[in-house]
Amino acid sequence: MTTRQLPLDGLKVVEIGQLIAGPFATKLLGEFGADVIKVEPPGAGDPLRKWRILEEGTSLWWHVQSRTKRSVTLDLRSEEGQEMVRRLAAEADVIVENFRPGTLEGWGLGYETLSTINPKLIMVRVSGFGQTGPYRNKPGFGVIGEAMGGLRYLTGHAGEPSVRVGVSIGDSLSALYAVIGTLLALQERQRSGLGQEIDVALYESVFAMMESLLPEFDATGHVREPSGSALPGITPSNAYRTREGEYVLIAGNGDSIFKRLMGVIGREDLANHPAMAHNDGRSQHASEIDAAIEAWTQTRHRDDILNALDDARVPAGYPYTAADIANDPHYLAREMIQTVTRADGRPLKVPGVLPKLSATPGRLGQGGPQLGAHTDDVLEELGIDAATRDKLRQAGII
Repeated sequence: MTTRQLPLDGLKVVEIGQLIAGPFATKLLGEFGADVIKVEPPGAGDPLRKWRILEEGTSLWWHVQSRTKRSVTLDLRSEEGQEMVRRLAAEADVIVENFRPGTLEGWGLGYETLSTINPKLIMVRVSGFGQTGPYRNKPGFGVIGEAMGGLRYLTGHAGEPSVRVGVSIGDSLSALYAVIGTLLALQERQRSGLGQEIDVALYESVFAMMESLLPEFDATGHVREPSGSALPGITPSNAYRTREGEYVLIAGNGDSIFKRLMGVIGREDLANHPAMAHNDGRSQHASEIDAAIEAWTQTRHRDDILNALDDARVPAGYPYTAADIANDPHYLAREMIQTVTRADGRPLKVPGVLPKLSATPGRLGQGGPQLGAHTDDVLEELGIDAATRDKLRQAGII
């Protein structure tokens, strides 16, 4: 952990959300110095505590998603809990929430109310479909955003059911846009002295990644289709079977890279073919090129293939498993495998901090906090005495 001042030191962030998109955004802010106060319902807490693989009743994911945060329990359906949030908002710089639109307004915690209390407040709102529009009230998890955003249709093989990306990519992309929006709003606040709302929709965050999908349709009527491991219109870039039945990924789509690749596989005829000098021509011969490459890879071991391509400066790799990642020397050298300490003192390997800043690198912090571990500390900072906290606890509000 660095002892140097971090870029977001002094920034107070209140997280009123659960699961992935909003909490992932606050995780990133916390890693660069923000004091993140995570508000959870008493009793169960954030459902993510019980997602994926559990150890001693707590999700291992929790220790990635909630490191650097302080956990406070508040019943937001109670008047007392809502008043606590208003008091937090009065001192906060940023609130991040990912409830369905209108939920906070129903609790008297909408931006119009909170910004009256604190005009400098920035509220980041992450939802499936945004705060406006005909779909605003529909429930929307990441997988639905990925589908509506166009990603799900393209993921898979032609003629087969679409498949999901193996992680919650729609939520994570939305979290990145939420962080970008937060930083932009903080910069604007330097000029105006005022906060603002940031409206992030899951489907829009995915749609923003879809490259030329829309203009291709608008200009030519072309509907991009799923293509398995290939990348249509960018050739060669595909997965190729090895002698042992594994796969290597080869990206030989640069003009000079293509020539070097063809030299490695002994196909100078393709390297020097006038029609294949540039990507547009190669894309018309993608099947022929892919067949030539796989004819070469199928006779060789994966490591031999990768070594030969490394020597020729041709981008190549293979699909890493968790075991590959945990033991890779480059991951280790780049400090992308780090260790946090859980509440019981046990270590746990987790991903490192991104992005990497030379002067003010981020912090890792401890593992995810126990439910309500910081309730007393945070409420005391708000001036709420021990007797009042005891009454709130007995009433089930904290």
